[in-house]
Amino acid sequence: MPKTIIVSLPVADLNVSKAFYSALGFVNNPQLSGADAAHMVWSETISVMLLTHARWRTFTSRAIPPNSSSEVALNISCESRQQVDAMNKAAAENGGVADINPVENHEFMYGRDFIDPDGHVWGAQWMDPSAAPSA
Repeated sequence: MPKTIIVSLPVADLNVSKAFYSALGFVNNPQLSGADAAHMVWSETISVMLLTHARWRTFTSRAIPPNSSSEVALNISCESRQQVDAMNKAAAENGGVADINPVENHEFMYGRDFIDPDGHVWGAQWMDPSAAPSA
């Protein structure tokens, strides 16, 4: 079995968040989704578990940070510069905020950061390692 990563995120409105992540290209896995959680799949090894605040609180007593704070930035690979732009545009059109940081634009790497409706920071990035400068 391949090693996987599932990022769990507390969300204020599960339906809004499901629509947001679907617009970015994630696919809902109904087998692991319900009224208080949605398993959104990016690839065979990467997915996001969206949890209502009530469900989140069953896992931890730690406070849910306000959506104006940042604890972690989640970066996700894209197949092209165009896919980076499309993801950033979809974020803005579906309740997120696009380009919260300056665009990273190099010949070998391109990235744009956005936030989801709950303030979680995401970076869509494309890279061509063969074009990267040598160390």
